[in-house]
Amino acid sequence: MPENNFDVLIIGGGPGGYVAAIRAAQLGLTVACVEADKLGGVCLNTGCIPTKALLTSAALVNEIKTAGAHGITFSGANVDLGPAQERSRAIAEQLANGVGHLFKKNKVTHIQGRGRLLGNGGVEVETADGVREEYQAGHLILATGSRPREIPVLPIDEDRIWSSTGALFRIEAPDTLAVVGAGAVGMEFADIYSAYGTKVTVIEALDRILPLEDADSSAAVERSFKKRGVEIHTGAVVESANIAKRSVKLTFKDKSGELRTRKVQHVLSAVGRVPNTEDLGLEAAAVELDDQGFFVVDEFMRTSAAGVYAIGDCAGRQLLAHKAMHEGVICVEAIAGKAHGTVDYGNVPNCTYCSPEVASVGLTEEQAKEQGLEIEVGKFPWVANGRALAGGHTEGFVKVIRGAQYSEILGAHIVGPHATELIGEFVVGRHLESTAEEMDRAMHPHPTLSEAIAEGALSALGRAIHI
Repeated sequence: MPENNFDVLIIGGGPGGYVAAIRAAQLGLTVACVEADKLGGVCLNTGCIPTKALLTSAALVNEIKTAGAHGITFSGANVDLGPAQERSRAIAEQLANGVGHLFKKNKVTHIQGRGRLLGNGGVEVETADGVREEYQAGHLILATGSRPREIPVLPIDEDRIWSSTGALFRIEAPDTLAVVGAGAVGMEFADIYSAYGTKVTVIEALDRILPLEDADSSAAVERSFKKRGVEIHTGAVVESANIAKRSVKLTFKDKSGELRTRKVQHVLSAVGRVPNTEDLGLEAAAVELDDQGFFVVDEFMRTSAAGVYAIGDCAGRQLLAHKAMHEGVICVEAIAGKAHGTVDYGNVPNCTYCSPEVASVGLTEEQAKEQGLEIEVGKFPWVANGRALAGGHTEGFVKVIRGAQYSEILGAHIVGPHATELIGEFVVGRHLESTAEEMDRAMHPHPTLSEAIAEGALSALGRAIHI
């Protein structure tokens, strides 16, 4: 049937899928997006957006603790996770509905159900009640995302052992919580629950928290969390979990080899994610996966099968929503014959929204040294920034790694207030191949946090003004 034929059909309505759908429609292509659940995917519904809403609430809770310095006092103040959780759901719902409106505005067809490849451009979609229908498209884009990784010692049941999804839907903060995995997800939830009164223990197998970040960033965040009473064990491996009706007894080996135990009400398993690449009919379309289960793609997101593409988490590299969005645009512009560039995977920013915030782009100091690069490193502390002092948030720094020969920005790392917003300046700077001198010569308003960007660049040149 003609109404079942499209130029582009996308399986998955997350950040990569819905952005690809909208851009393809803007380019004049007929587009359908197959999504069984709510539009927006994990990020919008059970990930990025509601988590950031909860982190905003947690930040307000922490602000209350220092309100006395501003002449604001409370008597009998209480904090309750329930209303914050309800607020986070309302925000996610609003944005999911917004994607639906954008589909209508751009004439994108939303097909509700689960899609499987049939080969030769065919897709079978099965609805929740088992009805199956076939569709045809000249180009098929797989944007099936990822899910939390599960390890045998911590079987996720969303009761005693939570995934990030289970942690998001709690209306009461438990007395005790163990967070296994100290990446961005683990540290963000450790922040949320700690703010609402939970005694949090973080257990990380690698030698530091936030292991993808620069070592200085990891150390600064660990100091901050410990100051707030969060117990942190790095280089520690969970050996067993004794799951009872109302508690979990964890046994883990710490970095000295000593066995330790912690009895907690709940455990959050935050040990990474795996791609959703099963049961998609890949055999029929002859689509290749790598040894980790991710789709193998080229620079324009083409898989090994003609007319089949993959974007976002299921295509590997950084499992980040903004990376997925860019891949979606790159992919459909290439399909439409409008390709003008590819994704620069070396310039993808990392952001962790705990308090203090952490953000970075480019190389860490360790990576630059491992590559044998001649570098100069500068660090500017927030305690020397007037706006940070006025706002009462002086933990952390701006750290800049520049190439000694050409003064290019090899890496930038920010810990502290609004780090996740400020990192964009370095992303643009690197995109435009700016030098450290140019980052400073672009005038920054005073007094602002953005001045620390210029001061960080000057620090890498050995001539910061305010330290």
